[in-house]
Amino acid sequence: MPALSSTMTEGKIVSWIKSEGDKLSKGESVVVVESDKADMDVETFYDGYLAAIMVEEGGVASVGSAIALLAETEDEITLAKSQASSSPSSSAPASSAPPPKPVNSAPSVISAAHPASVGGRRIVATPYAKKLAKDLKVDLGSVAGTGPMGRVVAKDVEAAASGAITVPAAPPGSVVPFSAMQGAVSRNMLESLSVPTFRVGYTITTDALDELCKKIKSKGVTMTTLLAKATAIALTKHPVINSSCRDGRSFTYNSSINIAVAVAIDGGLITPVLQDADKVDIYSLSRKWKELVERARAKQLQPQEYNSGTFTLSNLGMFGVDRFDAILPPGTGAIMAVGASHPTLVATKDGRIGVKSQMQVNVTADHRVIYGADLASFLQTLAKIIEDPKDLTF
Repeated sequence: MPALSSTMTEGKIVSWIKSEGDKLSKGESVVVVESDKADMDVETFYDGYLAAIMVEEGGVASVGSAIALLAETEDEITLAKSQASSSPSSSAPASSAPPPKPVNSAPSVISAAHPASVGGRRIVATPYAKKLAKDLKVDLGSVAGTGPMGRVVAKDVEAAASGAITVPAAPPGSVVPFSAMQGAVSRNMLESLSVPTFRVGYTITTDALDELCKKIKSKGVTMTTLLAKATAIALTKHPVINSSCRDGRSFTYNSSINIAVAVAIDGGLITPVLQDADKVDIYSLSRKWKELVERARAKQLQPQEYNSGTFTLSNLGMFGVDRFDAILPPGTGAIMAVGASHPTLVATKDGRIGVKSQMQVNVTADHRVIYGADLASFLQTLAKIIEDPKDLTF
């Protein structure tokens, strides 16, 4: 099982492109693997034959463990199959969609009363309730207790005997294991807790940007790419915001400005990356973004297309969210949360009251590298670019 990303610890076999006995050529795709970010074709590095499949479709294997055996010649296929059958399988049962496990909400009961046992299940009842159940020929296993901690008391037995049997409440929910992507998100969020972060918010007027977006929308330009381009230009003037600290002892000024943008997909979240966003014109950037989103939702992104970001954007404005804070992705210096733009009453320079569209942005940053004044200065520059966006189309 290859490591298809820096955070991948295990992979799931989606499908085998080749079958046992098929001849293989170096560079040919053999199997599709679901990593923590995408479904990817895995190629063979050797010529030969696919002798034995050790992990079936739907199975899960740890990175570095064997998922199949290759043979150099047809004569070696039989030997490889015998070796595979004698080796313990590294696959785990398919865990992507197991039957939900009921959540047992009833607490464990320790009682001085002697518990009855029905079908291996402990029934806790008072001595009088037990005697009454015996006299009235009531099965204690069918009675839901209303006493302390679920204990069956006399009135429960009497109710059952009169036909008013209490049906136990259904479990409150079910347990569903994480998918590979959800597991990766969980690990990243836990890792981010070790980074000392701080947050700075800023209000930006968007009238000019909204007008520009309307003007060039027919050419495929979206608000997302305009924001990414504006951010990239601002980062060229504030390189420390584009830096990162990975070892806790030093930090790196990244040579490229790669804007990662959070995209919600079925079962998780992924951050396609607009590489060198400061150098690419807005129209090419928009075409690239459309392609990235389509392949992200089809789970076809290559690792460098989602793990090379140096600054991250998370935009919930399209959902009408006014403001929110984003969690810093591990290995980056800052992430910006973008809220919706709303008409707002503001005071003009001449003392009048006017209406302007404004949005709130909140930036979460690594305080080991970036300081408050750095972030405030960056946001001032970003606001100037957005409020006078003529440079975004060059």
